[in-house]
Amino acid sequence: MKKVVEERKDIAFYIKLFPLPMHKGSYEKAKAIECEKSLALLDDAFEHKELPKPKCETSVIDENIKLAEKLGISGTPTIITPDGRVLSGARDAKGIEELVGN
Repeated sequence: MKKVVEERKDIAFYIKLFPLPMHKGSYEKAKAIECEKSLALLDDAFEHKELPKPKCETSVIDENIKLAEKLGISGTPTIITPDGRVLSGARDAKGIEELVGN
């Protein structure tokens, strides 16, 4: 995502945190990231670093989980394109740019 954003100023990402039950502690990590609204904490989570405890009460993560269920999303990463396609699995920068088009 970072590479795409660097190369294409016309592409933006809206990240919805969707912790999977199979990943120990992911729910609390997602809440901590949401409470702080911190991309740095998101990076730390991807690097398997220890995160602080959530500093707020939020229902956003539960709402994200419900939305994922409603949309049939069961894994991460999942990309929803501007035209509404739901695509599971990781993509490299070039693949994401091709999905969006010119």
